[in-house]
Amino acid sequence: MKKLFNTLYVTTPDAYIALEGENVLVLKENETLMRVPLHNLEGIITFGYTGASPALMGACADRNISLSFFTQSGRFLAEISGMDHGSVILRRAQYRAADDIPQSVMISKNILTGKLHNSRWVLERALRDHEMRIDADRIKTAAQHISEAVKLLRAADNLETLRGVEGEAAARYFSVFDELILQNKETFIFRARSRRPPLDNVNALLSFAYTLLTNDVSSAVRAVGLDPSVGFLHRDKPGRRSLAIDLIEELRSVFADRFVLSLINKRQIDESCFHTQENGAVLLKDDGRKTFLSVWQKRKQEEIVHPFLNEKIEWGLVPHVQSMLLARYLRGDLDEYPPFLWK
Repeated sequence: MKKLFNTLYVTTPDAYIALEGENVLVLKENETLMRVPLHNLEGIITFGYTGASPALMGACADRNISLSFFTQSGRFLAEISGMDHGSVILRRAQYRAADDIPQSVMISKNILTGKLHNSRWVLERALRDHEMRIDADRIKTAAQHISEAVKLLRAADNLETLRGVEGEAAARYFSVFDELILQNKETFIFRARSRRPPLDNVNALLSFAYTLLTNDVSSAVRAVGLDPSVGFLHRDKPGRRSLAIDLIEELRSVFADRFVLSLINKRQIDESCFHTQENGAVLLKDDGRKTFLSVWQKRKQEEIVHPFLNEKIEWGLVPHVQSMLLARYLRGDLDEYPPFLWK
């Protein structure tokens, strides 16, 4: 089992990261803000444009430590990683499966079954825990629609139908998402999902969570030897990590959405953490990102029992386990890909 080590998040926009011996230095105007032993790290994520030294980039590549660059708003720019350890046979199997539409449909069907199952579970969990504080009838109706959508999903025989069923179920889920926000409703109002750009505080949090989750899944996919650019539901597109986007579908609601709701409902973040640009885009400020990332890392360290393996693992290991299971299916060790069905 691959273990998760620490990830270094550099959120100071004008910080520069460099290598000194076996240590990562975080520098600002020639002042050392932080010194971290390289061997303690699995990944480095930096926000801003100041950059990293070539020596550090080379050291990260040699040690297979991912070094990811994001804009200050949380948009992924690029990633540096070492030599892939995956077998060429595994990647050939992945490419054949992606070109085989019936097989792509089967894999996508399992992934989306996981997504819809987990979305319904989030709604039913809210009914169980907060029935007197929410519009229970609306939540029950949405959960029932998603349950019916799972049946349509299993009967679908092409990718377009799968996408249509998933899109309708997602619309039902987000139509009641505002009901799950229990605190500070004046600041955190959710009317609809907006992406590029996010147009309110809740969407800003969701987009940031999905970005971080995609990065985690992409790194996990690479670690098992798969190509993150070649997906099954999301088809080839230059610059898109299609397989990573496929695999985050089953984790969006159960990890990212629940995390955002917890952040809001526990009042760990407030309106002072956001900035609205002239075009209406809402972004997290530096302090908001720091709070988000601190709690995000703690959540990833929480332990769960994986529903397929029936083993206790950290939340942060789930992308690695799902990537491993997909690789085993593509190698022929499993009859089908087992999605993450939370319970």
